[in-house]
Amino acid sequence: MSGINKVVLIGNVGEDPALRFIGDDIAVASFRLLTAEQVIKNGVKTGHNECHNIVMLRSVAEHAFKVLKKGKLICVEGKLQTRFLDDPPGMKKITEVVAFYFRLLGRSSDFEEAPDRIEI
Repeated sequence: MSGINKVVLIGNVGEDPALRFIGDDIAVASFRLLTAEQVIKNGVKTGHNECHNIVMLRSVAEHAFKVLKKGKLICVEGKLQTRFLDDPPGMKKITEVVAFYFRLLGRSSDFEEAPDRIEI
């Protein structure tokens, strides 16, 4: 049986993306995306915030590094990936979104003449 691993998030960039390279030529950008969920129950508004680890590769990573800044509203589409890090007290499990593309949202003045969608 096959499955689907797809994630679509809309939120604000929590920090400027960090760019690094694997080997000599594969760009990797990483940053946090903040999402907020609001629910109105019995006339009372309550909210819940989430912080998602986002990873982008290759040309998408390079473009994200150039155009994304803290606070920008974006839509990210990708897949969930879990990896394990060796941590002195034990193994640390990290779940992140490997994004295939992103789209800038918000006011057109926020775009600074950048294309609004970049894909691998």
